[in-house]
Amino acid sequence: MTAKHPEGLKKKDLKRFRDLLHEKKEEILKNAKRTLNEDMTLDQDDLPDEMDLASSEYLQSFTFRLRGREKTFLKKIDHALAKIDEGTFGICEECDEPISVKRLEARPETTLCIRCKEDQERMEKAYG
Repeated sequence: MTAKHPEGLKKKDLKRFRDLLHEKKEEILKNAKRTLNEDMTLDQDDLPDEMDLASSEYLQSFTFRLRGREKTFLKKIDHALAKIDEGTFGICEECDEPISVKRLEARPETTLCIRCKEDQERMEKAYG
């Protein structure tokens, strides 16, 4: 398989992005473990009244949503790491054009160039 990496991305760039993606992944996993450990210490008997209970249920709901977001982000990171291995990292999945290095530095897990991402956001806004 021939690598399709944009000409601007060299092996050292790919290594840097791989390292950055692994760091992000480790940080998410560390935060998720910490959140899980904090949840495990929650004891209903320690809650003095219904307001605290409602607040606790809200926090649990928020935590589950956060975990869902973390899970989605982890999938994006794994997808980006797979793209590095496949030789397609840095190529927009929509238009097949190179994604700018500046954008990759800001969001190495991205799959869209800035133009396609803006188009996607406009469509989401228009169709809710």
